[in-house]
Amino acid sequence: MGFFIKFALTAIALLGALIAVLALAQTSLLFPRALVGPLPDLPQGTRDLRLERPGGDVLHGHLIPGTDPERPVLLGFGGNAWNAGAVALFLHQIAPAHTVVAFHYRGYAPSTGRPSASALKHDAEAIFDLIATETTPQIIAVGFSIGSGVAAHLAASRPLRGTVLVTPFDRLSRVAKASFPFAPVGLLFRHEMDAEAALRSTETPVSLIIATRDEVISPKRGEALATALPRTRVTRIAAGHNDIYNHRDFAPALRDALAGL
Repeated sequence: MGFFIKFALTAIALLGALIAVLALAQTSLLFPRALVGPLPDLPQGTRDLRLERPGGDVLHGHLIPGTDPERPVLLGFGGNAWNAGAVALFLHQIAPAHTVVAFHYRGYAPSTGRPSASALKHDAEAIFDLIATETTPQIIAVGFSIGSGVAAHLAASRPLRGTVLVTPFDRLSRVAKASFPFAPVGLLFRHEMDAEAALRSTETPVSLIIATRDEVISPKRGEALATALPRTRVTRIAAGHNDIYNHRDFAPALRDALAGL
């Protein structure tokens, strides 16, 4: 009996240690800055943008002009390992008529600081305010993966023309819980993004693009968001979390979502 007691206590200690490591490392897991690729070659005419934040941190971004200045500006928020230049270029290639803006998240070089859900959401508001003073006030936020939570927050705090969320979730803590079911996520999670609550509080038109084979953010999370927002337009693509962008249906779906807004 003593062996089993020792074994159980050892297992509990190891589980506790693993949970402690996950709790301490959650910022690095959610925001893996070391995995971000290099800045791609951007089109001629691209402008570099700079935004100073309280506390001395500086955000850097890129503006790619569109061919039709009357179209709404697309403000892109990438996934947690996306280079903002890649976000801007990707949107520009799909919707070249629109001017596109994307900023490197706080703490993602060359932007300075330390990333967090709260910081990214507040930075998004400041980025909107900067863009609204320089261009048409008509802005559509396009959020990819974790960026969908940032875009949802912005929809609730600023007057967007609309928002398109790709591989979205209802609450980020529910995504974390699905990834680590053995951990008390509700007690330890520090980076909540509640897209459902944010979008319930706004009349901003919303369009969702859900990857039905998503292995990172379960499609259940996107479907839960769609159920909570019955007037939302939903497009489903039979693809995974990352290969959705190469799927033949993705670019047309995004163009249709933008046109619908």
